[in-house]
Amino acid sequence: MPRQFLLDVMVGKLATYLRMCGYDTMYAGDEGLEADAAIRERAQTSGRTLVTRDRALAASTEGAILLTDREIEGQLAELRDQGVDIDLPTEPERCSVCNGRVDAVDERPEHAPDGVQVWQCRDCGQYFWKGSHWEQVQETIDDVSG
Repeated sequence: MPRQFLLDVMVGKLATYLRMCGYDTMYAGDEGLEADAAIRERAQTSGRTLVTRDRALAASTEGAILLTDREIEGQLAELRDQGVDIDLPTEPERCSVCNGRVDAVDERPEHAPDGVQVWQCRDCGQYFWKGSHWEQVQETIDDVSG
């Protein structure tokens, strides 16, 4: 899964889904990128595929993926139609918050349910496990997949 993405602020919610699907996904809002020129330059210099709903930005950025739907389900379907594999991995690979890599850990925060595997982000320290959020994302992906 070598594809890397840069999402502009028009498709920010999609970042969480792509990260949960294991994609290295940079979000322009987290990077302080607002101007089209800065977003285009970052996509090009980082080798990332730009994903946007901005027609002019997509047209001026080589290899960009233009999305038209405003809702997450439609955006996921459009990406799937563009050849992006939309599916959750067996185990989390990326932090849905900061995009860092996650590792399975033995320690667990107090609020983690008993008996579940816990992962922790190497970068921000956030803990993750397959709970209701994971299940909701999987349901959304299943709905998109038909």
